[in-house]
Amino acid sequence: MSHPFAGLTAGRLRSLFFPMLLLTLGMMFVLNWLAVPLETEAAPYGIISYELAGSASRSAEIIASWDNTARQLAAYSLGLDFLFLVVYSTTIGLACVWAASVLQLLDWRLAIVGIPLAWGSWLAAAFDALENVGLSIILFGGSAQFWAPIARWTALAKFALIFAGLTYSFLGLVVYLVNRTRN
Repeated sequence: MSHPFAGLTAGRLRSLFFPMLLLTLGMMFVLNWLAVPLETEAAPYGIISYELAGSASRSAEIIASWDNTARQLAAYSLGLDFLFLVVYSTTIGLACVWAASVLQLLDWRLAIVGIPLAWGSWLAAAFDALENVGLSIILFGGSAQFWAPIARWTALAKFALIFAGLTYSFLGLVVYLVNRTRN
């Protein structure tokens, strides 16, 4: 199995990864800042509570806990997340391919996991996009009965894939740093 980033040299991966990482962190900061007014008693984790609501009644309870400004921020946040999902998934994909190349150089069997996880980061983005569509439809008065469970399950799949990609990338970073200090 190959990946579009797999053909890049280690130097090129690094030169693409670090600007993408900075962009990812910057967008995370903005999205977290926008999400502060979305934290209510009904939604203690703000937009994440909404993503994981899972039912029409729970979604309605969360939306009802937001004032008009918070609802507008939720809509803006969902729109901005369409850009963010491209950014974070590319960053994680780059990190997974880079980690796989490090592990492959050291003959670690886990090297074979990196490319599927890089693809998994883009699958996470697809789940995120579907989730955002559902949450937007609910926010603007559409069928929460249909979309709330879909948003919940796609959010859970997205979080699992992101967690797996980040864990693998972190392992690659640790192995890289340990190996670098030994040489």
